[in-house]
Amino acid sequence: MTLNQVFFGYFAFVIVLTSLLVVTRKNPVHSVLWMLIMFFHVAALYLFLNAEFIAAIQIIVYAGAILVLYVFVIFLLNLKQEIGDEQRVGEWPVGLAIALSIGLLMLIPMAGIKVGMMGKWGVKAIEDETHTVALGKVLYTDYLLPFELASLILLVAIVGAVVLSKKKKKVEGQ
Repeated sequence: MTLNQVFFGYFAFVIVLTSLLVVTRKNPVHSVLWMLIMFFHVAALYLFLNAEFIAAIQIIVYAGAILVLYVFVIFLLNLKQEIGDEQRVGEWPVGLAIALSIGLLMLIPMAGIKVGMMGKWGVKAIEDETHTVALGKVLYTDYLLPFELASLILLVAIVGAVVLSKKKKKVEGQ
């Protein structure tokens, strides 16, 4: 086993372990802290795979913005009462069976994937262009429509959040 395989195995193991810890902890703050560790390991895995731009975006967007959002939501909710209450039900075997069946259903389409298939952007082409240029070319040519649709959906969500948070002003004389 090479050193690269050892590092990849370490990152994969810690990512899976911390993901499980995120969903099994009762305290939501502990879950967010485990998620932070998971996000940093995912970014390190991207660095290991020579995708520096994706690693930077992982840290900035997920470990930065998304976790801050989660922490704000956690502190806005009144969790003192809910943490004390027992929220778990004795139906975890049913949940585990459903999760395993969904995982199996997700693996079935992967059976048709041929290993070693090379597209337009093989290793040589990416080394010539760099990861960021290759990602930009694919994103803004082949996937321009889904990218623009995602932008519109986010814009609608932002406008909706502003409209919902806007306070109604009282008109004088009424």
